[in-house]
Amino acid sequence: MLEELARVEAETQSCVEAAVWAMPESSLTDALDAVHRLEQRLAAMKLALVRELDGRGTALAQGASSTAVWLRDKLRLSVPAARGLVDLAEALDHEAELSAALAAGQVDLAQTRVIAGVAALVRREADTEAAGRAVDLLVGWAGQFDPTVLRRLGSRILDHVAPEAAEAATGRALEAEAARAARDRHVTLSDLRDGRTRLTGSLAAETAALLRAAIDPLTAPSGPDDSRSSGQRRHDAVGDICRLALRSGDVPEHGADAAQIVVTTGYDVLTASLGPGTLDGGLTLTAETVRRLACDAAVLPAVLGGAGQILDVGRQRRLVSGPLRRALVLRDRGCAFPGCDRPPRWCEGHHLRHWSAGGNTSLANAVLLCRHHHRQVHHHGWQVRLAADGHPEFLPPTWFDPDQRPRRNRLRHPPAPANRRPLTSVPAGSTRSLPAGSTRSAPAGPPRSLPAGSFRSVPVGPRTRPAVAHAATVARTDGWRPDPAGRRRAARPSGRPAVQARPP
Repeated sequence: MLEELARVEAETQSCVEAAVWAMPESSLTDALDAVHRLEQRLAAMKLALVRELDGRGTALAQGASSTAVWLRDKLRLSVPAARGLVDLAEALDHEAELSAALAAGQVDLAQTRVIAGVAALVRREADTEAAGRAVDLLVGWAGQFDPTVLRRLGSRILDHVAPEAAEAATGRALEAEAARAARDRHVTLSDLRDGRTRLTGSLAAETAALLRAAIDPLTAPSGPDDSRSSGQRRHDAVGDICRLALRSGDVPEHGADAAQIVVTTGYDVLTASLGPGTLDGGLTLTAETVRRLACDAAVLPAVLGGAGQILDVGRQRRLVSGPLRRALVLRDRGCAFPGCDRPPRWCEGHHLRHWSAGGNTSLANAVLLCRHHHRQVHHHGWQVRLAADGHPEFLPPTWFDPDQRPRRNRLRHPPAPANRRPLTSVPAGSTRSLPAGSTRSAPAGPPRSLPAGSFRSVPVGPRTRPAVAHAATVARTDGWRPDPAGRRRAARPSGRPAVQARPP
């Protein structure tokens, strides 16, 4: 066999080097058919070799865990491709007619996989004789249909080869498909970094039919000038269906409030029709989107203090719902527990002073917590209070932190950067003294200017150490102090140094 394969390889090499551009069109099509048949013959030979190697246990003898893993390393295949070769080789070991059809070039490798699968199903549901008839029928159809159509025809093959078993087999197949669809059904919403959301999932047949029936009437082009793609029209149809559902009023409440989306924007921004807005989940909408939503939205007035805390919104209620819940969403932006990133729709209102202990239901006595951290606060000793700026902070139990240092959710309200005070001149007549322990009094009167020529010019080009050192020396004679980091600091009347860049 090796000598024959060597001859075939040599002849194939000469064909590869042939000038196909000089061949007439009829010869090109005939050569394509011949190459396709040869490819299937070689595939049949390859499967026969794989089956023999697997039967002999060659892979295990050479230290591999399985024949598929051995083929992966030997032929540089992926594990699924290698496992598919082993499985098909084993299946053809029981289907001599199918193996002969592949070797004769009557079916290709993909069609062979489909026919082998159908034959195994017929053998399981009926008998070996019916499986043989199914193979003969499908091999005949393989000359007319591609693997996809062949698989669809194979799903009804029992009606032709074993009618008495077809009805029961069809029922069991439908039950198995329904159970698999129910087990694997899911829809996933994944937030992307650019503000979009990826929607993926697997729908059961009934749900898929409902979705198609709902969006198909809305996916038709709106006119000859509609430039949206079919995918974009389906996207817009899903949004339209959601709006219709929310307007119906039949959507169940979520967090003791009717289903809705909340967009936060400034009053001046809204009235001036400019500026972005923020969803309750933290994503930012463009100014155009805010203007569009404001055309058909309920506007809830809220009074915010300078630090962003809510001062007044709506009226008080016994339950944390309605305007009060919207105020909590505006203030806490989600679960307020330190480090938690749960969005507002997953959160509940928690009374800082329990209702049973006389606490009222108000913004000053409520905080937004997810279900998990709500249990933590109630059962594990955490205490919650509102800080001076109106935002919640948490005191851990002593077993967690003996000092019980207050903690905040910095994901929702990151600390503001420290404001640097600019270096300014001291007004004439300033009499503020330096802190205790200072040995130098604050300068009085207008700031003195440096003597002429104190800063000598430096030629254009790289800086030199002598010029910088000279500038630092002159600065020290006029109240300036060098900094170890290479910056210069001026003594200010308040006693605090202010950062100023070095002179060039």
